[in-house]
Amino acid sequence: MEVFGRIRCVKYIMFIFNFFFWLAGTGVLAIGLWLRFDPKTRGLFEGTESPYVFFTGVYILIIAGLLMMVVGFLGCCGAIQESPCMLGLFFFFLLIIFAIEVAAGIWCFSNQSKVVDDITQFYMETYQNYQNTRQETLRETLRLIQTGLDCCGTGSVVDSAKDTCPPRDGLDSLITKSCPDAIDELFDSKLHIIGGVGIATGVIMMFGMIFSMLLCCAIRKSREIV
Repeated sequence: MEVFGRIRCVKYIMFIFNFFFWLAGTGVLAIGLWLRFDPKTRGLFEGTESPYVFFTGVYILIIAGLLMMVVGFLGCCGAIQESPCMLGLFFFFLLIIFAIEVAAGIWCFSNQSKVVDDITQFYMETYQNYQNTRQETLRETLRLIQTGLDCCGTGSVVDSAKDTCPPRDGLDSLITKSCPDAIDELFDSKLHIIGGVGIATGVIMMFGMIFSMLLCCAIRKSREIV
């Protein structure tokens, strides 16, 4: 009876864990979608030469969030059905996701300046190409980026692309933030949010692996008794 009571307790813990893991996956997916469709970053995806590092990172977040939601759902099923096979698969996939997240987190923080530089370079190239060609697609890309970031140009006194800047009235038109500075400030603020979610998700996954093994051992022991 003690073993069955232990199984029941661990089952509840596993179910609660997987529910929160599913929520964590929803959070990761939400951040990826936020970066993809937020007005401040959406313009980075509009051009034909979008920054590769940022572009790839955002879609990795979206895929990882979806995968975490699926794994959390499978973990709930394994706990409810008391299936060692499903729990073993859950542990295996959780370990893979954890390793990928750790590697991605280290890469992201070690390449933070590269991500910002890549996006800034994309903006500067788009800005320069628009000044030279006056293409409508480049104008729309610049307009989306500058409206989202509430910035204008590169900080140069002579700016021939004022038509792409967000409209300003009165003294506001004299106080304009350059877009390279706005990009730097934007990713400094958002990186802390992404890092916080990543750390919380990693802690939840570690507990999930521990409890899945505890439940597997308890189920095997109960079957030996029966």
